[in-house]
Amino acid sequence: MTPGSNIPLPVSRVAVDVAAPVRLDVSGLLLTGDGKVRSDDDFIFYNQPSGPGVTYRSGGGTSADAITVDTAAVPPGIEKIVVTASPDAAGQTFQGIEPTATIRNADDGSVLGTFTPPQLGTETALVVVEIYLRNGAWKARAVGQGYANGLAGIATDFGVTVEEPAAAPAPQPATAQAAAPQPTAPPVVAPPAPAAPPAAPPAAPAPGAGKINLDKGRVSLQKNQTVSLVKGGSPLLSLVHMGLGWEPAFHGKDIDLDASVIAYGPQRDHVDSCYFGKLSILNGAIKHSGDNLTGEGGGDDEVIVVDLGRIPPEVTGLVFTVNSFSGQKFTEVAKAYCRLLDAATGEELVRFDLTSAEAQTGVMMAKLVRQFSGEWDMTALGEFVKARTVRNMVKPGAQAL
Repeated sequence: MTPGSNIPLPVSRVAVDVAAPVRLDVSGLLLTGDGKVRSDDDFIFYNQPSGPGVTYRSGGGTSADAITVDTAAVPPGIEKIVVTASPDAAGQTFQGIEPTATIRNADDGSVLGTFTPPQLGTETALVVVEIYLRNGAWKARAVGQGYANGLAGIATDFGVTVEEPAAAPAPQPATAQAAAPQPTAPPVVAPPAPAAPPAAPPAAPAPGAGKINLDKGRVSLQKNQTVSLVKGGSPLLSLVHMGLGWEPAFHGKDIDLDASVIAYGPQRDHVDSCYFGKLSILNGAIKHSGDNLTGEGGGDDEVIVVDLGRIPPEVTGLVFTVNSFSGQKFTEVAKAYCRLLDAATGEELVRFDLTSAEAQTGVMMAKLVRQFSGEWDMTALGEFVKARTVRNMVKPGAQAL
């Protein structure tokens, strides 16, 4: 998803998890038609994890925090739930640590959409996405609105007052006090004050601020993290290799997996797929190395060559997938990974190691998305689906963009 874009929600229960290279404080606010909370009960966060139709789940520092919305249980008069995030470390900005929000079906975990706010700088808090009611139907919108004054700026904007505890020895940034796991000093959340001063305007992105790029060398991604394929201030528009590899989890048992890449247009429409049965697409801009039938041996099992400079303008997204046509599950696979290499030098640019497995026959490993600036971003996905062929991956892949 891109800023301002929206998607319909086909299910009533959705979860929004927000991940970044650092630990985040994630919260949700229930808003009426005038864009304000009704009371402190509508502010859902670490110290108040449940409210009417909305709950907070902590990732415990090892996985993403999440806000779950049951649209069927949201009370009348609530027209929007905004999901916010701020770095757990006091005073830290989002520059270089842009978060990724993943919107999921809360019941089966399937991905409905993802969003990474672009080019952040001085912001210390964000409204990342919103779940909203329009003409009787619930939708999700990518927002990415930043605040330089932390969670206090967001709270004030939506009619909540976050006050420091009276016994605190010294004022602390509101972001850390509002949502950090500090049971001895919980914030006091008061109802909206009638004469509250106007909220400070959102901070503008700092010029040149952006995602992690390739200037410092090889980037190792975790699930849902994003890297901008920019080096020395210029987009990487050259030949790259996407190498995918895996090993059988049980020695002596071969496993036949198929790596593929699916190309999509700006409306997430399917353009073409490159796989063992179609080794070249987009007039040769993408080529496949061929099928590996066992998974044995060192190095990449299958390689997909992508000429970023020759990708036609009607293609804006690429999703890299791995499937088990024979029906073997990914619980029978070990050391699955994908890595992006500079084809000219063989240098490994980006790597993502799959650290968990599910009893499914397909996985979306990563996606490349072309930005309006012309640069490409790579995001680690690691999303498992029930799909034995690339054809069955087309719809989940579109939802992952």
